Amino acid sequence: MATKMIQQDAERASPNSSSLALQVRLAASTRLASLDVLRGLAVAGMILVTDPGTYSAVYPQLLHAPWNRATATDMIFPTFLFTVGVAITLSFRSRMLRGESRSRIARHMVIRSVVIFFVGVALNGFPDYDLHNIRIPGVLQRIALCYLCAGLLYLGLERQGSEAGGQRRAWSIGMLVFVILSGYWALLRFVPVPGFGANRLDSLGYLGAYVDRAVFGIHHLWPYGTTPGVGVTYDPEGILSTLPAIATTLIGVLAGELQRTKLSLTHKAAYLAASGLVFFGAGLLLNPSFPVNKRIWSSTFVLLSGGASLVVFAVLLYIIDLKQWKRWTPPLLVFGTNAILAFALSSMITVLTDRIHVGSPTFHQWADGRGLATGMPAMDASLAYAIAVVLFNMAILWPLYRKRIFVLI
Repeated sequence: MATKMIQQDAERASPNSSSLALQVRLAASTRLASLDVLRGLAVAGMILVTDPGTYSAVYPQLLHAPWNRATATDMIFPTFLFTVGVAITLSFRSRMLRGESRSRIARHMVIRSVVIFFVGVALNGFPDYDLHNIRIPGVLQRIALCYLCAGLLYLGLERQGSEAGGQRRAWSIGMLVFVILSGYWALLRFVPVPGFGANRLDSLGYLGAYVDRAVFGIHHLWPYGTTPGVGVTYDPEGILSTLPAIATTLIGVLAGELQRTKLSLTHKAAYLAASGLVFFGAGLLLNPSFPVNKRIWSSTFVLLSGGASLVVFAVLLYIIDLKQWKRWTPPLLVFGTNAILAFALSSMITVLTDRIHVGSPTFHQWADGRGLATGMPAMDASLAYAIAVVLFNMAILWPLYRKRIFVLI
């Protein structure tokens, strides 16, 4: 993996420097603080919900919905993809204004996507690397594919031009989101799955699950994606469900387009909030015909989660960038400015705490049951352990944030 240190004076860094797989650079003064905080919320949330003391004692909103419906936990991953879309708009435009060509940005984006994808596969196998059973899809893999597809689309539509050109681009992206979501619904509604027929939305007969089993085989799918009495049958980050996840990212691109307009921050926040309420309401309204389901990333889930992301982004934009209430933000900025690194680090820590033993129990079991939260109610103890893991990850990353070093994979 190539590594390059960018000069500490960001203004002296050449826009024509070579493409990187791993880039460490100084924080730019033009970063949108609310976006970094939203990204940090998503990453901290990912760590919190994946590291309870025990899954047998977890508050319901800190668990994914078993199948249909959605919890607060289900909103975390789409929120991260939403921030990827916003960042595409802002960062690509900034780079083009500095003189970089679209082709150069595209090459860098392809390299970065490939690296993120294979980092995700490597994390899936850590530390045993049993290639016969290694999971191929995953969270980072989906982020890489969504970033690549949404980024290439944006570059194809981007033109150095007037505000009217931006409006046309936004309409084009909005229409594509509509086509993706309606097309995904049509695929699941009308395309028959061999042996099951059409319109099956369960973990066994769902079209996306069939595609993943055919392409990857069950040994390379999520080991917990099971159907009772059958075994491993699906992957929540599979091939077909990545299509609507791209639409989630494009909703973020649209929110980023709004940031490029000449509207005041107050109006931008208002438009984001209003749009979010419309999206959220549409998801609820259409839920009876196409259930909200994070596991298959249903079109209604895209609308619901996209609406939630828009509303939260609006609130943060108003509080942080308009009102400048920032004293509370550093802990989240630690995660938001080194998001991929934070996710990778937390994934390895999660695995290692289940491998390292303190006497007979693993460190995870000891810390939850005998060390950290002795005497607390089970759910509170489980949550306390998760919070401790979040704080531990933050402590490791804090020096990078203090030195304004961002590690971009």
